[in-house]
Amino acid sequence: MSLGDDHESSGGYGGTGQTRTRLPDSGDAFGDPRRRSSSRSLVTVVGVVVLLIAAIAFANRGDGDKSSSTDGSSGKPDAAATAPSGQRPVKSKSAASIPSGFAQDQEGAESAAANYAVVLVSADILKPARRPEIVRQVFDAGKVAELERNLDQVYSKAFLEKVGLDENGEAPKGSTYVSRTMPVGTKATDFSGSTATVEVWCTGVFGMTGESSQNPVTNDWFTMTLQLRWTDGDWKVDRFSQKEGPAPVNGDNRVSTSEDISKAVEEFGGFTYAR
Repeated sequence: MSLGDDHESSGGYGGTGQTRTRLPDSGDAFGDPRRRSSSRSLVTVVGVVVLLIAAIAFANRGDGDKSSSTDGSSGKPDAAATAPSGQRPVKSKSAASIPSGFAQDQEGAESAAANYAVVLVSADILKPARRPEIVRQVFDAGKVAELERNLDQVYSKAFLEKVGLDENGEAPKGSTYVSRTMPVGTKATDFSGSTATVEVWCTGVFGMTGESSQNPVTNDWFTMTLQLRWTDGDWKVDRFSQKEGPAPVNGDNRVSTSEDISKAVEEFGGFTYAR
């Protein structure tokens, strides 16, 4: 679910997940929960995921060194439990409604990474009208031009049609495209005054609501590694990658109807995250 340089495992972006994600053993994601989900739906989900993986790898390719080691061999800080500091982690939001104004310290870098993970795997990144704002706000200025060109080429009208969206990245009438990421925790594996490498453990939901959806909303667990640089008074992403997990055992929750999922997306807002 990321636009990463090094895909250590299969992942998607803009609302995709891993091929390891399963539909429930029984129950229809958008109909009678007692009906068994069809194998055709599962195959469709897997196909869309594979398509997105290939697209993301292309979108974030470049001519420079694309290694993204997160060994943090020099000055690797110890992991610390999250605790309230009493300081506001974010001072402002940009015009694109993306948190900004993070502190120039390790906690600020972790807060930035968590919030950037959310927007980089959002439904808005697939919308041509919103994508430039997101890229310019989140990424280092030196990466913006190349990334915008690659993304525009990857997320073409034909590509969006394959995931059920129109040329503007909008879902069909009566359906809602869902892509929400929730950071579970952060860990700085390397930090200096001007650079940081942060791992963000995430879970998320993605897919299309609607009674006829072939890509029903499901969930995923993954870890994003973001390499950040302090520039223009804030933390910006230099590059990032993704790997699957850690993932818990799936619970026995009853699958909700399409209407319930759509209603939840409309009624429940997101958060600004802080370390």
